[in-house]
Amino acid sequence: MSTFQQNLEKYAELAVKVGVNIQPEQTLVVNTTIDAAEFVRLVVRKAYEAGAKNVVVNWTDDTVTRTKYELAPAEAFLEYPEWRAKETEELAKAGAAFMSVLSSSPDLLKGIATEKIANFQKASGKALSTFRKYVQSDKVSWTVIGVPSVAWANTVFANEPEEKRVDLLWDAIFKASRVDQEQPIEAWKQHDKNLHEKVDYLNNKAYKKLHYKAPGTDLTIELPENHLWCGAGSINEEGFEFMANMPTEEVFTVPHKTGVNGTVASTKPLSYGGNIIDNFSVTFKDGRIVDVNAEQGEEILRQLVETDEGSHYLGEVALVPHRSPISESNILYYNTLFDENASNHLAIGSAYAFCIKGGKTMSSEELAAAGLNESITHVDFMIGSDKMDIDGITADGKTEAVFRNGDWAF
Repeated sequence: MSTFQQNLEKYAELAVKVGVNIQPEQTLVVNTTIDAAEFVRLVVRKAYEAGAKNVVVNWTDDTVTRTKYELAPAEAFLEYPEWRAKETEELAKAGAAFMSVLSSSPDLLKGIATEKIANFQKASGKALSTFRKYVQSDKVSWTVIGVPSVAWANTVFANEPEEKRVDLLWDAIFKASRVDQEQPIEAWKQHDKNLHEKVDYLNNKAYKKLHYKAPGTDLTIELPENHLWCGAGSINEEGFEFMANMPTEEVFTVPHKTGVNGTVASTKPLSYGGNIIDNFSVTFKDGRIVDVNAEQGEEILRQLVETDEGSHYLGEVALVPHRSPISESNILYYNTLFDENASNHLAIGSAYAFCIKGGKTMSSEELAAAGLNESITHVDFMIGSDKMDIDGITADGKTEAVFRNGDWAF
C-alpha cells in the first residue's frame, strides 16, 4: 500500500503528465489557493522535471478574498484587472497550459451581498471572454483538480472527528482520481478508452433529441445537427492530448440553444459564487430559462441566470451513470468537479465549440448559426439519480432507451 507522500507524488505527476500533459519548453500556469501550497510545490517540481520552460503560480487566499467581499466598496466588484486578463490571453496565445487547483470552502461567501458576487462574476467573465474561447475550443491544454483544505473537509465530513476530516478527503480524492491504483497513468488510459466506447455509440446514433424523466423532471433537449459527444481526453491545437477534468466520468455534448423545453429538478447541491444552492428546479421554453425555484440560494441562482443573455440558455448536456465510482462512494463533495461526475448534469451558459463537427475553427457567428450558445459563464448543475430514465429520439421519430434507472441502457 502506498504511503500518503507516495500518493501525493503520484497525484502531482498525474496532474502534470496526464492532466495538462506538459511538453518540453512549454509554460505551465497554475491557479490555486495557499491551502494547496504543499501540493503545488510538488506540481512545480514535476513540471520542470518533465521539461517545462516556466511555471507561473497565481496564489489566492480565502481569508483575503472573504475580507475583500466584507469590506471593499461596491464599485470594487465592477472591475477585473485588465493587466491580468491580458497576461492570461498572452500566455494562452503563446501555447501555455493551465491548471486550476480547487480547495476553497463551498460556502466561502455565505452571507455576502449577492450583488457583489454577481457583479464580480460578470466583470471577470467579460474580461476573460477571449481566454474562455481558447479553452472551449481546445486551443490550449487545461485541467482542473481538487486538493483538500480544512474548510472544505469540514463541510464534506462534518460528522467525522475533526482531526480525521482532511485525511478522509485526501483518501476520497486519491480514489476518485485513480491515484490509489498501482499505475495511475495506465489506469487513466484504460478509463479514457472505456468512456470512448460510450462516445462512439452515441455519435453513431446521432440522436435528434433526448427526453429526460425523473421525479420533478420532464425535459426534452434537442441536439444540433453534426453534434459530437466527447469524453475523458481532449486534443489541443498542437495535437497533444490532455485531461480537462480529473476526475471525470462523463460523456457530454451541446444542446441546441433554442431546443430545450420542460422542467428539470436538481439532485445535488450546487456550490456557486461561494454559496450553496440546493433543492432547485429550472424551467425552459424554446431553450430559454423562464423560471427558477430553490429552497436554498434562490437569489444567487437568479443572479446566475441574469449574468448575460447567454446565461438564460444551456451550453452542455452530460451523461454520467448513477453506478459510477464517485456516486457509489456516497460522498457529497459540495464541489462541482467531483459531484458532477456522480450525476447526469447540465450547464447553464456557454457551449464547447469542439462538441460540433468543425467547431474548433468556427467563428462565433458560425457557432451561433449551428445552434450553440455563447455566454461569459458556464456553470454545471446536477440532475441525475437512480430514478432517471432518458430516451434518445432519432431524426425519424424512433425512441430508444439511453438510460434506465440512472444507468446506461446499452
